[in-house]
Amino acid sequence: MPHATTAPAPRPRPRWWTELPLLALVYAAYSGGRLLVRGDVSTAVDHGLRLLHLEQALLLNFEHPLNRLLTAHPSIGIPADFAYASLHYLVTPAVLIWMFRKHSSAYRWARTWLMTSTMLGLIGFTLMPTCPPRLLAAGHGFVDTMAQYSSYGWWGTEASAPRGMGGMTNQYAAMPSLHVGWALWCGILLWRHGRHPLVRAAGIAYPLITTFVVMGTANHYFLDAVAGAAVMGLGALLARPVMRLANRVSHAALTRFARVRPATKSPDVSAGCKTSTGERIPGQRTSSADPTDAAAPAGPPAPADVTVSAGRAAGGDAARAAR
Repeated sequence: MPHATTAPAPRPRPRWWTELPLLALVYAAYSGGRLLVRGDVSTAVDHGLRLLHLEQALLLNFEHPLNRLLTAHPSIGIPADFAYASLHYLVTPAVLIWMFRKHSSAYRWARTWLMTSTMLGLIGFTLMPTCPPRLLAAGHGFVDTMAQYSSYGWWGTEASAPRGMGGMTNQYAAMPSLHVGWALWCGILLWRHGRHPLVRAAGIAYPLITTFVVMGTANHYFLDAVAGAAVMGLGALLARPVMRLANRVSHAALTRFARVRPATKSPDVSAGCKTSTGERIPGQRTSSADPTDAAAPAGPPAPADVTVSAGRAAGGDAARAAR
Protein backbone atom coordinates (compact mmCIF):
# COMPACT_ATOMS: atom_id res chain seq x y z
CA MET A 1 0.00 0.00 0.00
CA PRO A 2 1.50 3.43 -0.91
CA HIS A 3 2.60 5.62 1.95
CA ALA A 4 0.30 8.50 2.77
CA THR A 5 1.82 11.92 2.18
CA THR A 6 1.18 14.74 4.61
CA ALA A 7 0.59 18.25 3.31
CA PRO A 8 2.90 20.95 4.67
CA ALA A 9 1.47 22.76 7.66
CA PRO A 10 0.11 26.19 6.73
CA ARG A 11 1.99 29.21 8.02
CA PRO A 12 0.39 30.77 11.09
CA ARG A 13 -1.64 33.91 10.53
CA PRO A 14 0.37 37.11 11.09
CA ARG A 15 -0.26 38.88 14.36
CA TRP A 16 -1.30 42.49 14.30
CA TRP A 17 1.01 43.39 17.20
CA THR A 18 4.00 42.29 15.10
CA GLU A 19 2.72 43.74 11.83
CA LEU A 20 2.07 47.26 13.11
CA PRO A 21 5.64 47.91 14.33
CA LEU A 22 7.05 46.45 11.10
CA LEU A 23 4.86 48.65 8.88
CA ALA A 24 5.53 51.70 11.05
CA LEU A 25 9.27 51.08 10.84
CA VAL A 26 9.23 50.77 7.04
CA TYR A 27 7.08 53.86 6.60
CA ALA A 28 9.28 55.86 8.98
CA ALA A 29 12.37 54.75 7.03
CA TYR A 30 10.67 55.75 3.77
CA SER A 31 9.56 59.14 5.08
CA GLY A 32 12.94 59.89 6.65
CA GLY A 33 14.80 58.76 3.54
CA ARG A 34 12.54 60.87 1.33
CA LEU A 35 13.49 63.95 3.33
CA LEU A 36 17.20 63.13 3.37
CA VAL A 37 17.54 62.61 -0.39
CA ARG A 38 16.66 66.17 -1.36
CA GLY A 39 18.78 66.97 -4.35
CA ASP A 40 19.90 70.24 -5.85
CA VAL A 41 16.95 72.31 -7.09
CA SER A 42 18.60 73.17 -10.40
CA THR A 43 19.27 69.48 -11.04
CA ALA A 44 15.64 68.63 -10.23
CA VAL A 45 14.42 71.36 -12.63
CA ASP A 46 16.68 70.02 -15.38
CA HIS A 47 15.26 66.53 -14.93
CA GLY A 48 11.71 67.87 -15.03
CA LEU A 49 12.31 69.81 -18.24
CA ARG A 50 13.91 66.78 -19.88
CA LEU A 51 10.85 64.68 -19.08
CA LEU A 52 8.53 67.38 -20.41
CA HIS A 53 10.47 67.73 -23.66
CA LEU A 54 10.60 63.95 -24.09
CA GLU A 55 6.84 63.68 -23.63
CA GLN A 56 6.26 66.48 -26.13
CA ALA A 57 8.47 64.74 -28.65
CA LEU A 58 6.57 61.46 -28.13
CA LEU A 59 3.16 63.20 -28.09
CA LEU A 60 2.58 62.02 -24.51
CA ASN A 61 2.10 65.45 -22.98
CA PHE A 62 -1.24 64.74 -21.28
CA GLU A 63 -0.54 67.05 -18.34
CA HIS A 64 -1.28 70.35 -20.11
CA PRO A 65 -4.89 69.64 -21.21
CA LEU A 66 -5.76 67.97 -17.90
CA ASN A 67 -4.25 70.81 -15.90
CA ARG A 68 -6.21 73.39 -17.93
CA LEU A 69 -9.41 71.39 -17.27
CA LEU A 70 -8.92 71.39 -13.48
CA THR A 71 -7.87 75.04 -13.47
CA ALA A 72 -10.94 76.18 -15.38
CA HIS A 73 -13.49 74.07 -13.51
CA PRO A 74 -13.34 74.21 -9.68
CA SER A 75 -16.06 71.54 -9.51
CA ILE A 76 -13.43 69.12 -10.85
CA GLY A 77 -10.26 70.75 -9.55
CA ILE A 78 -11.25 70.95 -5.86
CA PRO A 79 -12.28 67.25 -5.54
CA ALA A 80 -9.11 66.33 -7.42
CA ASP A 81 -7.00 68.25 -4.91
CA PHE A 82 -8.77 66.53 -2.02
CA ALA A 83 -8.19 63.17 -3.68
CA TYR A 84 -4.49 63.88 -4.17
CA ALA A 85 -4.03 65.07 -0.60
CA SER A 86 -5.87 62.27 1.18
CA LEU A 87 -6.77 59.09 -0.71
CA HIS A 88 -3.36 57.41 -0.62
CA TYR A 89 -3.36 57.86 3.18
CA LEU A 90 -6.79 56.24 3.48
CA VAL A 91 -7.23 53.66 0.71
CA THR A 92 -3.81 52.00 0.95
CA PRO A 93 -4.05 51.17 4.70
CA ALA A 94 -7.70 50.15 4.24
CA VAL A 95 -6.79 47.62 1.53
CA LEU A 96 -3.91 46.33 3.66
CA ILE A 97 -6.23 45.78 6.64
CA TRP A 98 -8.80 44.14 4.34
CA MET A 99 -6.14 41.71 3.10
CA PHE A 100 -5.06 40.99 6.67
CA ARG A 101 -8.57 40.20 7.87
CA LYS A 102 -10.18 38.56 4.85
CA HIS A 103 -7.32 37.10 2.80
CA SER A 104 -4.61 36.23 5.31
CA SER A 105 -3.09 33.56 3.02
CA ALA A 106 -2.08 36.28 0.53
CA TYR A 107 -1.39 39.01 3.07
CA ARG A 108 2.34 38.36 3.54
CA TRP A 109 2.98 38.54 -0.18
CA ALA A 110 0.86 41.69 -0.59
CA ARG A 111 2.58 43.41 2.33
CA THR A 112 6.06 42.44 1.10
CA TRP A 113 5.18 43.63 -2.41
CA LEU A 114 4.08 47.02 -1.08
CA MET A 115 7.15 47.50 1.13
CA THR A 116 9.62 46.37 -1.55
CA SER A 117 8.12 48.69 -4.16
CA THR A 118 8.14 51.60 -1.72
CA MET A 119 11.84 51.11 -1.07
CA LEU A 120 12.48 50.94 -4.81
CA GLY A 121 10.66 54.25 -5.16
CA LEU A 122 12.96 55.76 -2.55
CA ILE A 123 15.92 54.69 -4.69
CA GLY A 124 14.31 56.50 -7.63
CA PHE A 125 13.94 59.70 -5.61
CA THR A 126 17.63 59.46 -4.70
CA LEU A 127 18.93 58.85 -8.21
CA MET A 128 16.63 61.25 -10.04
CA PRO A 129 15.23 64.20 -8.08
CA THR A 130 12.59 65.73 -10.35
CA CYS A 131 10.78 69.03 -10.30
CA PRO A 132 7.01 68.50 -10.73
CA PRO A 133 5.21 70.47 -13.46
CA ARG A 134 3.55 72.87 -10.98
CA LEU A 135 6.97 74.14 -9.79
CA LEU A 136 8.29 74.92 -13.27
CA ALA A 137 8.44 78.52 -14.42
CA ALA A 138 5.06 79.98 -15.39
CA GLY A 139 6.15 80.16 -19.03
CA HIS A 140 5.81 76.38 -19.32
CA GLY A 141 2.04 76.69 -19.01
CA PHE A 142 1.24 74.86 -15.75
CA VAL A 143 -0.92 76.10 -12.85
CA ASP A 144 -0.51 74.78 -9.32
CA THR A 145 -4.10 73.79 -8.54
CA MET A 146 -3.15 72.93 -4.95
CA ALA A 147 -2.20 76.58 -4.46
CA GLN A 148 -5.17 77.84 -6.50
CA TYR A 149 -7.69 75.99 -4.33
CA SER A 150 -5.76 76.02 -1.06
CA SER A 151 -8.52 77.95 0.73
CA TYR A 152 -10.80 74.92 0.35
CA GLY A 153 -8.52 72.44 2.08
CA TRP A 154 -5.83 71.99 4.71
CA TRP A 155 -2.93 72.20 2.29
CA GLY A 156 -0.95 75.27 1.39
CA THR A 157 1.32 75.97 -1.55
CA GLU A 158 3.64 73.03 -0.90
CA ALA A 159 1.83 70.03 -2.41
CA SER A 160 -0.45 68.15 0.00
CA ALA A 161 1.44 69.08 3.17
CA PRO A 162 -0.67 70.97 5.74
CA ARG A 163 -0.05 74.69 5.97
CA GLY A 164 3.14 75.48 7.80
CA MET A 165 4.51 71.93 7.43
CA GLY A 166 6.04 72.22 3.98
CA GLY A 167 9.43 71.44 5.43
CA MET A 168 8.23 67.95 6.29
CA THR A 169 7.91 66.93 2.64
CA ASN A 170 10.23 66.63 -0.34
CA GLN A 171 8.53 68.38 -3.24
CA TYR A 172 11.12 67.08 -5.72
CA ALA A 173 10.40 63.39 -5.03
CA ALA A 174 8.25 63.07 -8.15
CA MET A 175 9.96 60.26 -10.09
CA PRO A 176 8.46 57.67 -9.76
CA SER A 177 4.90 58.55 -8.75
CA LEU A 178 4.10 56.34 -5.76
CA HIS A 179 0.62 57.85 -5.73
CA VAL A 180 0.06 55.90 -8.94
CA GLY A 181 2.11 52.92 -7.76
CA TRP A 182 0.19 52.48 -4.51
CA ALA A 183 -3.13 52.97 -6.34
CA LEU A 184 -2.16 50.24 -8.79
CA TRP A 185 -1.29 47.95 -5.86
CA CYS A 186 -4.71 48.59 -4.35
CA GLY A 187 -6.46 48.09 -7.67
CA ILE A 188 -4.83 44.75 -8.45
CA LEU A 189 -5.64 43.35 -5.00
CA LEU A 190 -9.25 44.57 -5.16
CA TRP A 191 -9.69 43.03 -8.59
CA ARG A 192 -7.97 39.79 -7.68
CA HIS A 193 -9.55 39.13 -4.29
CA GLY A 194 -12.81 41.08 -4.46
CA ARG A 195 -15.96 39.02 -4.84
CA HIS A 196 -18.54 41.76 -5.32
CA PRO A 197 -18.67 43.42 -8.77
CA LEU A 198 -18.50 46.87 -7.19
CA VAL A 199 -15.27 45.98 -5.41
CA ARG A 200 -13.71 44.78 -8.62
CA ALA A 201 -14.94 47.87 -10.45
CA ALA A 202 -13.27 50.01 -7.78
CA GLY A 203 -10.07 48.06 -8.44
CA ILE A 204 -10.15 49.31 -12.04
CA ALA A 205 -11.34 52.85 -11.37
CA TYR A 206 -9.04 53.80 -8.51
CA PRO A 207 -5.68 53.61 -10.38
CA LEU A 208 -7.18 55.41 -13.39
CA ILE A 209 -8.63 58.21 -11.25
CA THR A 210 -5.34 58.59 -9.39
CA THR A 211 -3.40 58.89 -12.66
CA PHE A 212 -5.86 61.55 -13.85
CA VAL A 213 -5.53 63.44 -10.56
CA VAL A 214 -1.72 63.49 -10.30
CA MET A 215 -1.38 64.85 -13.84
CA GLY A 216 -4.32 67.27 -13.70
CA THR A 217 -3.07 68.85 -10.46
CA ALA A 218 0.38 69.24 -12.12
CA ASN A 219 2.06 67.16 -9.44
CA HIS A 220 3.45 64.53 -11.83
CA TYR A 221 4.32 63.97 -15.45
CA PHE A 222 2.83 61.11 -17.40
CA LEU A 223 6.24 59.39 -17.36
CA ASP A 224 6.25 59.64 -13.54
CA ALA A 225 3.04 57.60 -13.56
CA VAL A 226 4.57 55.07 -15.95
CA ALA A 227 7.60 54.78 -13.67
CA GLY A 228 5.33 54.28 -10.66
CA ALA A 229 3.61 51.37 -12.40
CA ALA A 230 7.00 49.92 -13.41
CA VAL A 231 8.25 50.09 -9.82
CA MET A 232 5.20 48.18 -8.63
CA GLY A 233 5.76 45.56 -11.33
CA LEU A 234 9.37 45.08 -10.25
CA GLY A 235 8.30 44.94 -6.62
CA ALA A 236 5.81 42.18 -7.44
CA LEU A 237 8.60 40.14 -9.08
CA LEU A 238 10.92 40.62 -6.10
CA ALA A 239 8.32 40.00 -3.38
CA ARG A 240 8.74 36.22 -3.12
CA PRO A 241 12.58 36.29 -3.23
CA VAL A 242 12.48 38.93 -0.49
CA MET A 243 10.16 36.71 1.56
CA ARG A 244 12.52 33.74 1.17
CA LEU A 245 15.49 35.88 2.19
CA ALA A 246 13.59 37.16 5.23
CA ASN A 247 12.71 33.58 6.21
CA ARG A 248 16.37 32.51 5.97
CA VAL A 249 17.52 35.45 8.06
CA SER A 250 14.83 34.79 10.66
CA HIS A 251 15.67 31.08 10.80
CA ALA A 252 19.41 31.80 11.14
CA ALA A 253 18.74 34.30 13.93
CA LEU A 254 16.53 31.84 15.83
CA THR A 255 19.09 29.05 15.43
CA ARG A 256 21.88 31.26 16.71
CA PHE A 257 19.77 32.34 19.67
CA ALA A 258 18.99 28.71 20.51
CA ARG A 259 22.70 27.87 20.54
CA VAL A 260 23.61 30.79 22.76
CA ARG A 261 20.74 30.25 25.18
CA PRO A 262 21.79 27.92 28.10
CA ALA A 263 20.03 24.58 28.24
CA THR A 264 17.80 23.98 31.26
CA LYS A 265 17.66 20.54 32.94
CA SER A 266 14.67 19.11 34.73
CA PRO A 267 15.39 18.37 38.42
CA ASP A 268 16.33 14.74 39.31
CA VAL A 269 13.94 13.82 42.10
CA SER A 270 15.39 10.32 42.54
CA ALA A 271 18.85 11.71 43.45
CA GLY A 272 20.44 8.61 41.91
CA CYS A 273 18.52 6.07 44.00
CA LYS A 274 17.04 3.03 42.27
CA THR A 275 14.90 0.10 43.42
CA SER A 276 15.60 -3.49 42.49
CA THR A 277 13.02 -5.84 41.03
CA GLY A 278 10.38 -6.81 43.58
CA GLU A 279 11.58 -4.31 46.15
CA ARG A 280 8.90 -2.20 47.78
CA ILE A 281 9.21 1.27 49.12
CA PRO A 282 8.60 1.32 52.92
CA GLY A 283 4.99 2.09 53.68
CA GLN A 284 3.83 1.02 50.25
CA ARG A 285 0.56 -0.94 50.35
CA THR A 286 0.30 -4.08 48.29
CA SER A 287 -2.62 -4.34 46.00
CA SER A 288 -4.81 -7.45 46.09
CA ALA A 289 -4.12 -7.79 42.44
CA ASP A 290 -0.36 -8.07 43.04
CA PRO A 291 0.82 -10.86 40.73
CA THR A 292 3.22 -12.23 43.36
CA ASP A 293 0.34 -12.77 45.80
CA ALA A 294 -1.92 -14.22 43.17
CA ALA A 295 0.74 -16.72 42.15
CA ALA A 296 1.14 -18.18 45.69
CA PRO A 297 -0.05 -21.89 45.75
CA ALA A 298 -3.10 -22.76 47.86
CA GLY A 299 -3.14 -25.97 50.02
CA PRO A 300 -2.00 -27.47 53.34
CA PRO A 301 0.94 -25.98 55.21
CA ALA A 302 4.44 -27.38 54.71
CA PRO A 303 5.57 -30.44 56.86
CA ALA A 304 7.86 -28.32 58.95
CA ASP A 305 4.95 -26.15 59.92
CA VAL A 306 2.89 -29.28 60.94
CA THR A 307 5.69 -30.55 63.27
CA VAL A 308 5.99 -27.23 65.03
CA SER A 309 2.23 -27.06 65.53
CA ALA A 310 2.13 -30.64 67.00
CA GLY A 311 4.97 -29.82 69.43
CA ARG A 312 3.16 -26.76 70.64
CA ALA A 313 -0.01 -28.84 71.26
CA ALA A 314 1.84 -31.60 73.24
CA GLY A 315 3.49 -29.02 75.45
CA GLY A 316 0.14 -27.55 76.26
CA ASP A 317 -1.29 -31.00 77.30
CA ALA A 318 1.72 -31.69 79.61
CA ALA A 319 1.28 -28.40 81.38
CA ARG A 320 -2.38 -29.12 82.10
CA ALA A 321 -1.59 -32.67 83.51
CA ALA A 322 0.97 -31.23 85.95
CA ARG A 323 -1.66 -28.84 87.34
